[in-house]
Amino acid sequence: MQYKLIAADMDGTLLDSNKTISQKNLTAIRQALELGVIFTISTGRPVQGVQRYQETLQLETPIITYNGGVIVTPCGSEVLYQRNMEPESAAAVIRHGQDFDASMCIWADNKLYILREDERTIQYAKSAGGAIRIQGDEIKEVIRRGIAKILWYDEPSKIEAFQETLRRTPLRNVVYCTSTPSFLEFVDHHVSKGQGLQFLGEHHGISAAEMIAIGDGMNDLTMLEYAGLGVAMENAPEAVKAAADVITASNEDDGVAQVIERFILQ
Repeated sequence: MQYKLIAADMDGTLLDSNKTISQKNLTAIRQALELGVIFTISTGRPVQGVQRYQETLQLETPIITYNGGVIVTPCGSEVLYQRNMEPESAAAVIRHGQDFDASMCIWADNKLYILREDERTIQYAKSAGGAIRIQGDEIKEVIRRGIAKILWYDEPSKIEAFQETLRRTPLRNVVYCTSTPSFLEFVDHHVSKGQGLQFLGEHHGISAAEMIAIGDGMNDLTMLEYAGLGVAMENAPEAVKAAADVITASNEDDGVAQVIERFILQ
């Protein structure tokens, strides 16, 4: 099989623990690009959380952000696809988050909004370049304009407990999964990284069978299942590994490069 497109998650996959792309990963990606293979990023991050990495990689293909909720051109200047949460669904997620006393981070219009300042939201806001605090009618206005993603940030044990409670209280038109053990992310039920790959396939005229998807999180499951070759990182949870066709080395051991060397460069 001649693979034509590789989509890689960022945190825990392409990036090491220092949030950098290793030289070995970078070299392998550039070699694949020279052969005409398309390489892209598929992440839960917002658009601005991808830009400096895109500049390093010098990608020329659309990038999947917000877990598939927004697909943008490489420079991020043009939105090719966007699907926000339905207002009623977003409001329900926010209500549940307040009931659970979860630290909530809301992405809308590619801006970060928080309902309160605490240790977690402050930390998250620093990594995102700042946040806007909203209350009361301001929350309603953000919901009305359209929310791409809501993230609950808490201790892993609490995140697991939140999910168990939500399974007994189904949310309408919403899907949720963890991207890290501390992050529970909510998007519209039509949004997924797998749907994002389908969009890219149609955009480039590439079939699912000609794609490789690489990831480590529960939010990567749909793209691992969609692609012709789904690859889980060694540092992925067992559920992700079980869904993959192949398991590569961890993000600390250049797992992405090993996939490219094995399936593209040989």
